[in-house]
Amino acid sequence: MPRKRRNIAFSLSFLDIMACGFGAVTLLFLILRHNAVEIITPDSQLAAEVDLLQMDIRQAEEEKTQLLNSLEKIQLELVEAQGLSERVISDLQEQENSIQSDPNDLDKLRQQVEQLEEETAQMEEVEFGDKVREFIGDGNRQYLTGLKLGGERVLILVDGSASMLADTVVNAVRRRNMPEEQKKQSQKWQWTLRTVEWLLAQLPPSSRFQIYLFNTEASVAIAGTQGEWLDAADSLVLEQSVDAVKQFSPGSGTSLSNAFAAIADFDSRPDNLFLLTDGLPTQGKQPPKKFMVSGAQRRQYFTAAMAELPRGIPINTILFPMEGDPEAAGLFWQTALNTKGAFIAPSRDWP
Repeated sequence: MPRKRRNIAFSLSFLDIMACGFGAVTLLFLILRHNAVEIITPDSQLAAEVDLLQMDIRQAEEEKTQLLNSLEKIQLELVEAQGLSERVISDLQEQENSIQSDPNDLDKLRQQVEQLEEETAQMEEVEFGDKVREFIGDGNRQYLTGLKLGGERVLILVDGSASMLADTVVNAVRRRNMPEEQKKQSQKWQWTLRTVEWLLAQLPPSSRFQIYLFNTEASVAIAGTQGEWLDAADSLVLEQSVDAVKQFSPGSGTSLSNAFAAIADFDSRPDNLFLLTDGLPTQGKQPPKKFMVSGAQRRQYFTAAMAELPRGIPINTILFPMEGDPEAAGLFWQTALNTKGAFIAPSRDWP
């Protein structure tokens, strides 16, 4: 019986379909991205902070290198100092041996020591004999300030506003609301008091002086001496002036116009003026209409006060630190040049 042939048309069509399917799957597999990575946009603020930190690291590394170099230099100097000290000790021992061997040399040295002591005492008398008051500070520092303490009539104007309680506005406002005794003990105000004492200690005995404290108004330090020149050679008057300034409690704003108006109280105007302050005035002759005062307004108050100041008086400004007043140093410095005075911004260990 002949074998029946199979119809393979269906089988070939099925294989074609399967091949097409696998081809489509392979094509999709090639088209689709299997390693897609999410792109993260960097934060500019974080990048800036990273840059700042890297700058700080580089600066710290440079400072570290400088410190290491300084340390090596100090070590070399220490070795040299040790060598010198050993040589000095050996020289002293030789001198001591020679003195012990010769009693006459010992007597000569005693006479030399006595003579040196007498010369030292005479030098101290010459140095402190022309000072009306002694001022004892920390150590024996002598600063080149450029202040001219001469003059027959010296006027000292001390800023007693609330800003003299601290170096920052926030701390000044906080201390302004404290009890009076705590305000008087503020570090910045104590610094001002020491400066007043130093100025009084440098006055020539032949001069006369007066101290005015000012904020929105100006008042004489010693009550009842308004418009009077006090004798700088009178130690009792000097002590009374210092005590009077110490009893003052800073507060209120600053009027430089009212401070300069005190010059009109004197029959003979001052020939030297010292201004102790920490910035430009916050008002003119009258209080401002608004609570906040801009930098431009403070500059206007300063210009108006300087216009009312009599000519020919040297202005010596001692400017204490205060934040938020960048123009003060430049304006007071220019005033010192125009009036042939002086301007200093003292360090915290002065005087």
